[in-house]
Amino acid sequence: MNREEIAAAVDAVVPGALADLQRLVRIPSIWADPTRADDTEASAALVAELAEALNPESVRILRAPGGAPAVVAQWPAPEGQPTILLYAHHDVQPTGGDELWTSPPFEPTERNGRLYGRGAADDKAGVLTHLAVLRAYDGRPPIGVTLFIEGEEESGSPTLPALLRENHELLTADVMVIADAGNPSVDVPALTTSLRGLVDLVVEVSVLEHPVHSGVYGGPIGDALTALVHTLASLHDEKGEIAVAGLRRNTGTDAASMDVPEEQFRAETGLLDGVELIGSGTLAERTTQAAAISVLGIDAPTVASSSNVLLPRARAVVSVRLAPGEDPVAARELVAEHLRAHVPWGSHVDVKQHMGVAEPFQLDTTGSAYDAARSAYGEAYGNAVVEMGIGGSIPFIAEFARTFPGAAVLVTGVGDPASRWHGIDESVSLAMFGTGARAEAFLLDELRR
Repeated sequence: MNREEIAAAVDAVVPGALADLQRLVRIPSIWADPTRADDTEASAALVAELAEALNPESVRILRAPGGAPAVVAQWPAPEGQPTILLYAHHDVQPTGGDELWTSPPFEPTERNGRLYGRGAADDKAGVLTHLAVLRAYDGRPPIGVTLFIEGEEESGSPTLPALLRENHELLTADVMVIADAGNPSVDVPALTTSLRGLVDLVVEVSVLEHPVHSGVYGGPIGDALTALVHTLASLHDEKGEIAVAGLRRNTGTDAASMDVPEEQFRAETGLLDGVELIGSGTLAERTTQAAAISVLGIDAPTVASSSNVLLPRARAVVSVRLAPGEDPVAARELVAEHLRAHVPWGSHVDVKQHMGVAEPFQLDTTGSAYDAARSAYGEAYGNAVVEMGIGGSIPFIAEFARTFPGAAVLVTGVGDPASRWHGIDESVSLAMFGTGARAEAFLLDELRR
């Protein structure tokens, strides 16, 4: 097929792919929630069923011990042709509160040219992008294809290293497309060049063996929640700069070329009027090339359930995003030592790792695979490809690079700033979904020898 025929074939399958995306979004595949384990199994089964309809040589549902189900399907390369691995993940984040969504998170809903639902963008759109491309080629792609759909990315991919080791030969490819990122807008394609790392810590502060009456004992004895708040407040100075010494910040990088106006940034994020931005440097540097520290949750009584007692203990999850090039283990210890050193009033403190670490990563964007991607994506979108860092973390990228050092790794996606990954009212642009599928189909054609 020539490019016009490929584009027409993609356009013909996009409506069916979007219908199947809705089927997949309806499955609440939250692997991090043990009560949703059956849903994650159902999600994997649907992906395997959709792949099976395209006549692959094989379809397998694999898992490492204790891990989530991953789907692997293969279309062998014609003689002399390379093989591409197409990655996405079928597990999703928790909803953050179903009642906060404009429409139910697992009832996919179209509004104003977008499809809303948990996983509609991250990353079930990636799954269906790959399947749409294979459908456009009628299950006979011009190069070898290995479809790899993981099931635990939103939990940090804890068993992925073992899965890659156990299936090394099965997953070996010349080029790997990781469809789990986004673009700066719906009509401008991007190749992700760097990702921040991630470490999460749980800090617990204790002051008493048991609760005591706040009227009888309050004054000379502080409560654990107040001590915890003091500790957490020490992580930033009055301007919002990180106060933990030694955390890395990269400046003068290409990220500056992807900076956006503050007004646009505030509108995209829904920042309230009068709320100041924190830190310093360009917005691109702050969101992709510098550390960021956030408190994601606190264990303490709710307002409704509170009573007049001094709390004996309280704890919080502290999340730390790491600049490309940072050592995550060393960074974790820097933050842990800072927390221990800033607990007030002699309070007892315990700091533990919350989840596995995610390494930051810098991608090498030279070589024929990247040249092919720039050509294919630029043609499909009608705009030149931009290269940009992203502030999020994809834990397994470094693991892929270590396990398959000979493969070119391309990080793409069909999200945009309005997609609200991990947030309330997550969505994907219907128009960009079609364009993204066309771009990936062009890439397979471009890689053909």
